[in-house]
Amino acid sequence: MEKKVFQLLLQAVIVFSAVACCNKSEVVNGRWSLSFDEQTVAVDVCQDGQVLANDLYVAYRYGDRMVTSRDYSQQSFSQKEVNDVFGSGIHYAIVYKHDSLPTLTQSFYIYPNRDYILSDFTLQGDDEVASNYMSVINIDTFPAVIEPSEHNRALFVPFDNDCWIRYASHAPGFDSLTSYEVTALFNNNSRRGIIVGSVEHDNWKTAINVTCDTLDNHFATLQCYGGVADSLTRDSKPHGALRGNSIKSPKVLLGLFADWRDGMDAYGEANALIAPPKAWNKAVPFGWNSWGALQFDLTYQKAIEVSDFYRDHLQCNNFHNADTLVYTGLDSGWNSFTEEQLRAFVERCKANGQVAGIYWTPFVHWGRNPNQYIEHGEGYQFKDVYLYANGKHQTLDGGRAIDPTHPAIEATMKYFSDLFRRLGYEYVKLDFMTHGAMEADSWYRPEIQTGIQAYNYGLQLIEKYFGDMYINFSISPAFPAQYAQSRRIACDAWNKIKDTEYTLNALSYGWWLDKPYQFNDPDHIVLRNATEGENRARVTSGVITGIFICGDDFSNGGAQVDKERAKKFLTNPDVIGIANGISFRPVEGNGERSENIFVRIENDSTAYLAIFNYTQDTLNTTIDMQRIGLDSNAQYSLRELWSGFESVAPAAFDVAVPAADVALYRISKQ
Repeated sequence: MEKKVFQLLLQAVIVFSAVACCNKSEVVNGRWSLSFDEQTVAVDVCQDGQVLANDLYVAYRYGDRMVTSRDYSQQSFSQKEVNDVFGSGIHYAIVYKHDSLPTLTQSFYIYPNRDYILSDFTLQGDDEVASNYMSVINIDTFPAVIEPSEHNRALFVPFDNDCWIRYASHAPGFDSLTSYEVTALFNNNSRRGIIVGSVEHDNWKTAINVTCDTLDNHFATLQCYGGVADSLTRDSKPHGALRGNSIKSPKVLLGLFADWRDGMDAYGEANALIAPPKAWNKAVPFGWNSWGALQFDLTYQKAIEVSDFYRDHLQCNNFHNADTLVYTGLDSGWNSFTEEQLRAFVERCKANGQVAGIYWTPFVHWGRNPNQYIEHGEGYQFKDVYLYANGKHQTLDGGRAIDPTHPAIEATMKYFSDLFRRLGYEYVKLDFMTHGAMEADSWYRPEIQTGIQAYNYGLQLIEKYFGDMYINFSISPAFPAQYAQSRRIACDAWNKIKDTEYTLNALSYGWWLDKPYQFNDPDHIVLRNATEGENRARVTSGVITGIFICGDDFSNGGAQVDKERAKKFLTNPDVIGIANGISFRPVEGNGERSENIFVRIENDSTAYLAIFNYTQDTLNTTIDMQRIGLDSNAQYSLRELWSGFESVAPAAFDVAVPAADVALYRISKQ
């Protein structure tokens, strides 16, 4: 049957050319070609003459059946110019109609200066339409744009950072892989890769499911859908259904990149275009948080002594941000202070050239009594605000999940934000946020239909009441991101080389989150009860990740050795000077654990390189200048920033990193 081909206007001057793409003649305009095949009732997408997606269709759950766009008997087509946050482009739409099904409109958004397209679809009916599964990208036979290879990798991205979950770059051999919000399918040798992921996070939890042909290391099928709810989204019931005369899927990004790392950066930037990061016109926070060592041993006197220690020994010796400030934070346990002590702590911090921070958990109840009345909660009991699933309250991390849409929760937000602001706190760490995103039987507000809708509602209240403070998310979903300046990149990490490795697992495959957020957070840097090599590695992991918050007990009763280590390792101007909040990214993408070589290229003449050794033996490795992104024909000088050792680097140079330690280089073009 004749193939209908639809011209996409992607350039101011239109140039038509007939090329062979997947052995079919078609009209190509600019870099992109989309065509609809009447026989397969699906769309072929070509990028730069490469088949990016063949026979692409959409699918959705409708009642108790699964419907696809292939089930529709009538199609019509349209295109129009668009000009939005992504630039000028074309909106190309296919409208599918069927007598017994809702009208389905599949949309593609194509921009000539982007390495990706965007796609979504809507369902519309005369009566209410409902679905809890809308799959935007469905490919049953994956094209060979990523050729079969033992070097192929599929990226697992977790939904949140709870329970010490890990990112992973999976080698061929898996049957099925589910990644959350985004994945990368790439060849680690060539770095060529496909990025697929959601760029909208208002209504849906999105997942990407990839299957692999284990016989020839070939990616086989792919689905990118809104509607995931499982143990890794911390859910015990299915995703809520969107309902209305018209409902829409998440908007999804699809693109092919010469370097998968550039693709992940582009994905992060696309999210930031739709939902810009929470504004921050100051320097990246440096400071201290009480949970690292003191935890529930925190007292007012100890907090005062820590503030003074920073003033007397660290701030005057390079440990401060570009605004010459330190952020000194009280974590869980601050409620043992009186209001007068909380105010006095703020005053001491200000006198010491510091900003006072505090902690709160808005969406979780730590008690065990559902009949307990909520303090400042307008007379409600906790049983009134629990998120119930199948009639039962939901527990995660020992705390019970709370409905973010309930008026009692807004009342407590107003109370605590007024308290913190009245006392002078300017930084708030918000923890255990995932509880507020759980799917539930219902929510207080009847218009809420999904867990992510409820979570967004709660975050909008956070913005309303805490929006003038610096907000740091601790345990939380990766998205939505626009309500906090920073987010902890992984779960809790302390002092040992295993903590460094765990944190850097998240940097290995989640560095790009510093695009939708202002900064990544590597958690508190703790020095105590570790070797000096482990200290250097842990400090470096903070320097190359984002905000830089330490956590040792620097009060008068704290160990003197920890204080001496702090004076030694937190005041090296070469090392501390790197910490500007811009994350390093990995050189490779091979592992199911953590990469150990990270780079940040500043400009044509300067780069920084960190090489970690997570083992108990000396690591001997060779660094290839071209592989890390530098000119192999240029001459470079090296300075190892911990030791101060200087040398000249050829196109490739050897490095020996001691056990459980790090080498950190400034590379300068001569």
